[in-house]
Parts: sequence; structure tokens; C-alpha cells
Amino acid sequence: MPTVIIEPITRIEGHARVTLQMNDLGQVEQAKLHITQLRGFEKFCEGRPFPEMPSLTARTCGICPVSHLIASSKACDDLMAVQIPPAAVRLRRVINLAQLLQSHALSFFHLSSPDLLLGWDSDPASRNVFGLMREHPQLAKDGIRLRQVGQSIIERLGNKRVHPSWIVPGGVQSPLTAEVRVEIRAWLSEAMEIAERTYRLYRGMVKRFKEEADNFGDMPTMYMALVDGKGNLEHYDGLLRIKDSDGHVIESGVHAEDYASVIAEAVESHSFVKSPYYKPMGYPHGLYRVGPLARLNVAERCGTPIADEALAEFRAISPGKPVSSSFHYHYARLVEILFAIERMDQLMADNNIMDKKVRARARGNKNRGVGISEAPRGTLIHDYNIDDEGRITGVNLIIATGHNNLAMNRSVLQVARHYVKGPTISEGMLNRVEAVIRCYDPCLSCATHEVGRMPLDVRVLDVNGVETQRIVRG
Repeated sequence: MPTVIIEPITRIEGHARVTLQMNDLGQVEQAKLHITQLRGFEKFCEGRPFPEMPSLTARTCGICPVSHLIASSKACDDLMAVQIPPAAVRLRRVINLAQLLQSHALSFFHLSSPDLLLGWDSDPASRNVFGLMREHPQLAKDGIRLRQVGQSIIERLGNKRVHPSWIVPGGVQSPLTAEVRVEIRAWLSEAMEIAERTYRLYRGMVKRFKEEADNFGDMPTMYMALVDGKGNLEHYDGLLRIKDSDGHVIESGVHAEDYASVIAEAVESHSFVKSPYYKPMGYPHGLYRVGPLARLNVAERCGTPIADEALAEFRAISPGKPVSSSFHYHYARLVEILFAIERMDQLMADNNIMDKKVRARARGNKNRGVGISEAPRGTLIHDYNIDDEGRITGVNLIIATGHNNLAMNRSVLQVARHYVKGPTISEGMLNRVEAVIRCYDPCLSCATHEVGRMPLDVRVLDVNGVETQRIVRG
């Protein structure tokens, strides 16, 4: 049986490959996504004092370190058994939403827009952000500026754009100043203009992609995300909610410390990423998705006016049921960008955010602490155990991309069966397989790719292992 190997997957954050098993008729029989890197944070954090965990685990990623800082600090808050000051909660919310803004902008404008606007079959040498700048200069500028706003907010609050040490157990290191408050609100006004302009552009063009929407991971699954007490969109705190493929709530009000009652993890030999699943249904039937698509499917409302209007238009794709195609992760990111900007402005307008009390201090008062927040790519869980001296004895990290591992594999198989046809395999066919992975915006590490000529080496082997075709790029 011929095998097609795509390695590495391009325009994602990290290293991965895809293996496609072809039959003698040139049709895809099986497909697997292999996550080929091992980080080991859960093991080498053992023995460290728990207050170090936010700074340690933030190094998991250079793209979304704030997400790990938030979830880790919340786990440490739980270990200390403290209630952090209200101003610190508001400031953590702002920096978390700034992280979401810059990450979603990176995903949509830089990683996915080249496919959407230049075409899946376009020349790979120009199917990148530089090609986008030539063909759609305003959109490219908007993407750069929108991401810059998110990063600048992180820098002004946390004093660093990457790995800020400002988010700590018990709250944050320092209060907000009046000068920074004025600066951030001005940036948010500019960002909203860009976000609305981009949303209108994409809403007008999304119908062009019906074939992709029908085949890029369009499948019945469950969806999981945090919601607030009213069931609305929530990124910092709240309770876990799970809906089925028909939109019925099957788990509601799951507290952070009880996540293991609904989520278990499996290990596959072909990948270093674990495969979480909905525990009552077992593995692999307990397939669910997280991230912007899941959050919009799970929540009742966003809770801000512009985002709620966009949410209603998003849900018109599938009236009365969850939006089931992973292709629409792109659409969901744009809705969340609108929400993030609106919500940050609301928080910054609240005078209580200026309170000088921003940190609670304590020793470890519990032996287990769990922190859950919504990272750009989905639900992020940090679960720590400590000894009586406050040293880490056990760590479990369930990363957003891990939650989506089963769904990504299912999506790769669906796309490959629809688009990849033998005996001749084109680069455009394989790019669609990569593109469905980019829908999930997987964050596999903080690795950086060379922009412009992404490396690709694809070999097609016959049943005897003889190479029959090779496509090399980069």
C-alpha cells in the first residue's frame, strides 16, 4: 500500500508530519497526524517550589506564554487557598484577552489568509505573508497592526512582550497606571476599526469556500469550553460546559478541580501529544473540540454588543445546531477578536481597575491546585500537586491543542480522502491537508519557521517501498 508522508507541516507553530496510507487505486485509506517533538515540562518541573511554576511553564511556548501564566497562576492561587484582589482579576483578564487578540491575528492574517486570498493551488513560493502584502497590502498591514496592538498591551502591562513576569501567584506584580490606561484605550479604538473591517471582508467572502467547509473537518463532535454564571463566553474563569453535536448540554457547571470526572487522556504510539476524551463515552468515541469554534458553540451569548451581532450571523451558518465544520474556526476567531477588544475596553473603563491592591500572599495551604482558563486555541488546564514544603510532586498539563488531537486526526482523514487522489499527487492537494490543520491553529511549540519558502519534502512510495514521486519545496 503506497504511503504519502508530509513533513514538516508548514505555517503552524511547532513540528509535525502527516502520513497518508494509499490503496492501489490511489485513494486514501488511513491518515495520521504525528506530533514529533517532546517537551517534558511535566517531569522536569518536579521538585521546584510552586511559586516558580508560572515562569517555568510559560516557557512551554513563545507565542502564547500569557495563557500558561494565567492558568498556572490560577493553579497556584488554588494551592495558596487565596482570593486575589478584584483589580488583579480585571488586569489578568485584560492581558489574557490581549494574548487572544495577538494570537488570533497571527493565525488569521499570517498563517491562513494566504490560502484564503491567494488560493490553495497558488505558487507556494508566494503563498505566504509576503505574497499577501503584494496582493492585498491593506489587509497585510491590518494584520500586522492588530497583532502589534495585542503585543503592545501585554508589554505595557507586563513590561515584556514575551514571558512577562508580571502575572504571579496571588495576582499581578504592580497596579495599572493612568498613563498606561489612556494609552491602551486609544489602541483599542484603532484595533476595533481594523477588526470590524476584517470581519466584514471575511463575512462577504466565506460563501466562496463551501467545498472546503463541507470537507475541512465537518463532522459531529462534542464541544467544550468555559462559560460564566449566565452561560456566556468566558476566557479567564467560570465553569466547564460540554455540548453534544446537536447542541444539547451534557455537562454543565464542572468546577476546575473536578475536570478529571469528565476528561481522561489516552496515549498513542504515533504522537507525543496525548489524546484527551470525554470520559463517560470512552476512547476514542468521546471526541470533542475546544477553541474559538467550540466556545461560540457552547456559549449562550458573547455579552458585548458588536460581538453578539457577529455571533448571530455566525450561527446562521447552521441554524439551531452547532457550527460543525472546522473550517469555520477562521470565522470564530474574527468574532472573538471583536469580543476581546470590546471586553478589554469595558474593563479599562471601569475605575475599579485602578485599585492599588493587586496581590494576595500566602504559603501553600493545600496539596493540590488546579487552574483552568481559555487560551486562544482552547481550554488550558494546569493541575499541580505539592508536598508540605511547597515543592512540586506532580504536574498534569492538558494543552488546548491536545484536546483537539482526535479531531485534527479525523479532519486530516476527511480532507485527504476528498482531495488527495493518485497516482499523481499535487502540491495543492497536500496543501489542503496542511490547511485543515491550520484551521485548528495548533501550537506545538515556540518553534519558528522561515517565512517565504517553507520546507516540504513529500515522497510517494509504492507497495514495494520504491519511490514513485517526490515533491520538494524550500
